[in-house]
Amino acid sequence: MKILYAIQGTGNGHISRAREIVPLLQKHGEVDLLISGTQADVKLSQDIAYQLHGFSFIFGKKGGVNHYETWKSMNLTRFIKDMRKLPLKDYNLILNDFEPVTAWACKLKGIESVGLSHQASFQSPRVPKIKSVNWAQLVMKYYAPATHYVGFHFKPYDDFIHTPVIRSEIRNLQTSNLGHYTVYLPAIDDQILVPILKQVPEVKWQIFSKHSKKSFTDQNVSVCPVNNEKFNISLASCEGLFTGGGFEGPSEALFLGKKLLVVPMKFQYEQQCNAYALEEMGLPVIWGNTKNWLPVIRAWVSNPQQHEFHFRDETAELIEKVVNQFAR
Repeated sequence: MKILYAIQGTGNGHISRAREIVPLLQKHGEVDLLISGTQADVKLSQDIAYQLHGFSFIFGKKGGVNHYETWKSMNLTRFIKDMRKLPLKDYNLILNDFEPVTAWACKLKGIESVGLSHQASFQSPRVPKIKSVNWAQLVMKYYAPATHYVGFHFKPYDDFIHTPVIRSEIRNLQTSNLGHYTVYLPAIDDQILVPILKQVPEVKWQIFSKHSKKSFTDQNVSVCPVNNEKFNISLASCEGLFTGGGFEGPSEALFLGKKLLVVPMKFQYEQQCNAYALEEMGLPVIWGNTKNWLPVIRAWVSNPQQHEFHFRDETAELIEKVVNQFAR
């Protein structure tokens, strides 16, 4: 059996999930990997059969998407050329983690594909969603269309939605509490973030930065470039995680029993909806610009946070089900 697994390369969550799923797929056949996008810091250990440009959202430095750089990076001619070149008929199963080139190639060629992603869960009307302009909902629906959907979310809101894929390296961590707070906010520049966190001097902050190439320390705040191994060590031993409104990072913190505070990116519909879902579950969220952050951060640091999320390890079972149900 030949399997094509297409993965979105914007952000680290898609790649992190793929690191867990790829070895499971390889038990069922020959797997070719396709990645499009340019914003991931985490890499796969397996060879990549297709590395495409795709359409990526470019992170800004003030809490949102850099719209100018995003539009500048988009190349429709290249997108169509890449789409036409893919030998989709060579595969018995095509899985898509919110990757647009493969998704639209399948749609236009009438080939079935399975949307296997967090974004797939948004096909359900039961998933918590913010009120938004129609274009944001349309992007979520049509950015990477599929014929079948298998989604992941904080709760199984619908019959095709499963709890998060927690990487084995996270499940196997030995946790402790050394009192520091781990920070991953890729859309916020260090020059904005460090001065804010220095105003909460009673705790130590460990920032993993997308914008810094060198490590440095400023009073109670340490900053280092994004590094998966170092981040896992920091997360395992922290008091809490301060992060964006993504999906995998908050899921891992909840699984490890860490305190969680999220600030969704501005004008990013998915992250806003994720934050809304977490807020519905009683977790703190920062809405708005950085001027409003400090009181919320101080309250979060000062107050305990009680929650239990036992995300069952069902990934192998789910992948076997997907292969048996959708492979042709």
